Amino acid sequence: MLKLLIASNNHNKVKEYQEILADLPVAVTYLADEGITLDPEETGVTFEANAIIKAEAFAQASGLLTLADDSGLEVDALGGEPGVYSARYEGTAKDDHVGRCQRVLDKLAAKNVPWEQRTARFRCVIALATPERLIGTVEGTVEGIIDYELKGSNGFGYDPIFFVPELNQTLGQAPGAVKHQISHRGRAARAAAEVIERWVKAGN
Repeated sequence: MLKLLIASNNHNKVKEYQEILADLPVAVTYLADEGITLDPEETGVTFEANAIIKAEAFAQASGLLTLADDSGLEVDALGGEPGVYSARYEGTAKDDHVGRCQRVLDKLAAKNVPWEQRTARFRCVIALATPERLIGTVEGTVEGIIDYELKGSNGFGYDPIFFVPELNQTLGQAPGAVKHQISHRGRAARAAAEVIERWVKAGN
């Protein structure tokens, strides 16, 4: 069976992809399984550019069909921040999810931004590549509002401050199965699955 490498060292992302891509007609594998320790520098200024950098680098290193993503939070009242810098916003450590959430909350509080203007979105771009070429990119987004405090212990990253009106709760409060149905990564992953299925059927 064809192998698909999920090119992420983020165990939270890996877990989500395991759940979202469970029915895909490929054997999903991960960096640790393939013994890959590569850490390509993300020099792009867009989510798409960074996703492509990672997909192409890991496809070359592994020789496998590779899926890589870049994703983040865009807060309108902060001019789109943290954007592509979501994972290390303002010098926070990579695993300091609470610290990054608090940075966003503090900035909005300093501006006294009211609820109706705390609009934001999560954006995820997935790139698919083989060692020979880039197959393509897909994108998923989910719109929401930045809450006034962290709520919920599910998910990771900015999930506890991202309130989704249609759920009437933050992504940090939503069960995994519910989150995957509406999240930016869930939507992008389902779009990527369709691309992979077409690619497989075409005999590549």
